[in-house]
Amino acid sequence: MLIPTASTAKIADTDSKDSIIIKAAHVVPTPNQYAALKNEFIAFIHFGPNTFTRMEWGSGMEDPAIFNLQNLDTDQWCKAMKAAGMQLVILTVKHHDGFCLWQTRYTRHGVMSSPFRNGQGDVLRELSQSCEKYGLKLGVYLSPADLYQIENPEGLYGNLSEPSERIIPRPVAGRPFENKTTFTFVVDDYNEYFLNQLFELLTEYGPIHEVWFDGAHPKRKGGQTYNYKAWKALIRTLAPEAVVFGKQDVRWCGNESGKTRDTEWNIIPYQDDPDEMNSFPDLTAPSLGSRDELYQGKYLHYQMAETNTSIREGWFYRDEIDQKVRSADDVFDIYERSVGGNSIFLLNIPPNREGRFSEADVKVLEEVGRRIQETYAKNLLDKAKGPANILDGNQESYELLADNSRPLEFNTPQPVTINRFVIREAIVTHSERVEKHVLDAWIDDDWEEIASGTNIGYKRILRFPEVTSQKFRLRVLESRLQPAISAVSAHYYKTRPPQVSIKRDIHGMVSIQPKQHTFRWKPHGEDIAGNINRDIEIRYTLDGSTPTKNAKRYEAPFMVPSGEVKACAFVKNQEGSVASNLFGVIKKDWRLIASNGAQDKHQGTKAFDADANTYWLSGQKGSRHYLEIDLGKEYMLKGFAYTPQTENTLGMIEKGEIQISADGQKWVAREAFEFGNLINDPTPRRHYFNRPVKTRYISVQAKAIAGGSRLAAIAEIDFFEEEK
Repeated sequence: MLIPTASTAKIADTDSKDSIIIKAAHVVPTPNQYAALKNEFIAFIHFGPNTFTRMEWGSGMEDPAIFNLQNLDTDQWCKAMKAAGMQLVILTVKHHDGFCLWQTRYTRHGVMSSPFRNGQGDVLRELSQSCEKYGLKLGVYLSPADLYQIENPEGLYGNLSEPSERIIPRPVAGRPFENKTTFTFVVDDYNEYFLNQLFELLTEYGPIHEVWFDGAHPKRKGGQTYNYKAWKALIRTLAPEAVVFGKQDVRWCGNESGKTRDTEWNIIPYQDDPDEMNSFPDLTAPSLGSRDELYQGKYLHYQMAETNTSIREGWFYRDEIDQKVRSADDVFDIYERSVGGNSIFLLNIPPNREGRFSEADVKVLEEVGRRIQETYAKNLLDKAKGPANILDGNQESYELLADNSRPLEFNTPQPVTINRFVIREAIVTHSERVEKHVLDAWIDDDWEEIASGTNIGYKRILRFPEVTSQKFRLRVLESRLQPAISAVSAHYYKTRPPQVSIKRDIHGMVSIQPKQHTFRWKPHGEDIAGNINRDIEIRYTLDGSTPTKNAKRYEAPFMVPSGEVKACAFVKNQEGSVASNLFGVIKKDWRLIASNGAQDKHQGTKAFDADANTYWLSGQKGSRHYLEIDLGKEYMLKGFAYTPQTENTLGMIEKGEIQISADGQKWVAREAFEFGNLINDPTPRRHYFNRPVKTRYISVQAKAIAGGSRLAAIAEIDFFEEEK
């Protein structure tokens, strides 16, 4: 029986396991999804009041005057994104705080009430014009959660209004729409407001290719629900080329740190028909689309993953000194794992308070773009002999394998040296079918396995130590049905000096080591590390300057009482990425005074043992959570760093208070602090005091725990000394 392809397949109660797998092998992306996959590397722009308040999540009650933007250079953004090889940019036109970056008709809470362009500014308009100039596609992030509409006494979010028939867009005197399309929906006040704003965004700024819906809810009110079916009807009509993130088209990868699954299937089981669903859960499990998981579904649906992370610590710009920027090594590695792992790579670049990308960020983007171009622009199989439909450069043609016993062989005219191999399946016509594959090379008159992988899907990039040969073969070991391979290519990545890690022990001794990158392949039993750690020399600085070839050479661990250490690996004349670490006061003399107890193996001293892999986990659930510390002597402190534990999501301190004492017994509140988005982004956070604190005894008091947890946890607490 001929089974048609579709983006969703219904599972019947009578379907056997074999028939479920056959149906899965016919689930394919929609044309919009496939176009989005081909974008591969795209950009996120988080910009708004948080840029000026230095917060991750705003309160919704910020005075619009805080958005004191004097300059805006969206051309600079687009030039840098284009240099990186990005194809699309998504702007946070409204984050959770409800502040609007365009001239909306439906609220005054936005750029129209700010000093930016004397209230006439429109960030989205300028970005749209720059995108057209530089050939980038445009997307919009419109937060369903809206703290301004929640906190404002006259706000619409959760105001318990009755749904009724509403015409979208609602006319506004003096602001007519050029697009005369109208919709009729039965919705409440907030959904009407949301739909009106969607209409503006999708009709007045050129073609929109992605609409991004965040699932975060900083605060709820009045049982407010979202009418996604109405939103979808409007989007499908007004932005016919757009995919929707957070709903049925594109899903979250499950983290915000750039981690990828080894096997990322885009055919996902659901219990309900995705086309009829109003809300979609976050899919964060380590495995989502294996055979066993497919058997549990009632519907099989194509829904690709977007791997999202930020180039800086946090989604919004805070500052140049204390907000670390990812290295080009990091970003390129995530690119290869995500794009080469059957997903889309969404990288956030937050503009600074000058309305520009910081030079450090631009430098990384340009370097990543160079590496992508240098590595993947040249196909070392371009003159190879092999299956014509695979080597013709046409992703729409393919070779259908009758069975898994026939390898695909590729022979080059001359030996080539490679360490990357790219494989694609014909997913538009034949879905994702390969479950396990290996790559062999002909070495010393014999085939040797040099790399292996699980699924392929849109694209799989195999990475391995360099090998030189004239003959390569691809073997499919397991598949769901006859796989269709559409393209392969071979490439060479010029290895750079490795990144380094900088650590300090409890006694203040700093050690610097190259990070190891190992591969599985062991030719002829010889262990290959896949790195260039021999001939490496590491140079470092202690004054905040960038280490050069003339900086002090690292020979052995050395003492650092406090301050920043920067380090870089050099191999001959090649320079690696610069790493840095800011250290607080030494912890060897610290003593735990008291805490509200601890869970087994998670004692209070684990919060300051100079090991982020251990952590304090508080005692009684729901009680006052605190940790009181004797620092051993009196210090003049300027701030602290909080490192959350990452073993799970328990105990991440969202709000708290620093208290000090003259004797370790009577405590005085010194300063409140707040950290946002910890569960999704559990990176170390810093807080600097309004004025320096002179104390020997200090206490961390938890006031609110992320996710409603009733326990508090600290992996490490560090206190920074005021410069003398």
